[in-house]
Amino acid sequence: GRAIALLFAENGCNIAYTYIHAEKEADELSQILKSKGVNALCIKSDAGNFNASHEVVQQVVCQFGKLDILICNAGITRDTLLMRMNEKQWDDVLDINLKSVFNYCHAATPQMMRQRSGSIIAMSSGVGIGGNAGQSNYAASKAGIIGFIKSLSKELGSRNIRANAIAPG
Repeated sequence: GRAIALLFAENGCNIAYTYIHAEKEADELSQILKSKGVNALCIKSDAGNFNASHEVVQQVVCQFGKLDILICNAGITRDTLLMRMNEKQWDDVLDINLKSVFNYCHAATPQMMRQRSGSIIAMSSGVGIGGNAGQSNYAASKAGIIGFIKSLSKELGSRNIRANAIAPG
């Protein structure tokens, strides 16, 4: 996320981003972004929380007046073989990796539809395409992102809103 924020700032974009842990690093990034001459809004928030994601989008629109690009980049792993995986490991990964994409897209699309423009980029993974031993929860979350974004792009494309998933790896 840090590298993405820095790249966009170097291209003159104002940046809003969230974090849940690593407050020191989040604050340091804010100072670096501001030193590049852009506005930076740093918000502590849980991406897996539906209401919190909507509050974040409201703050962003209030601060900047619009929302041009949404990047869904929250992600965790809780790797273990399926036979050893507990329900919490499954739920944690799906909540942060997949539900967060739903939460933020749900929050951002009304604003983008009013603007009749926008771009949504969701980080998936090659593991979402090909799977990986010991990562059934992670693979399911990243495959879910791909299907979700494909459907969302069909819903929003006619309104000049792009939705794409990136699957590095």
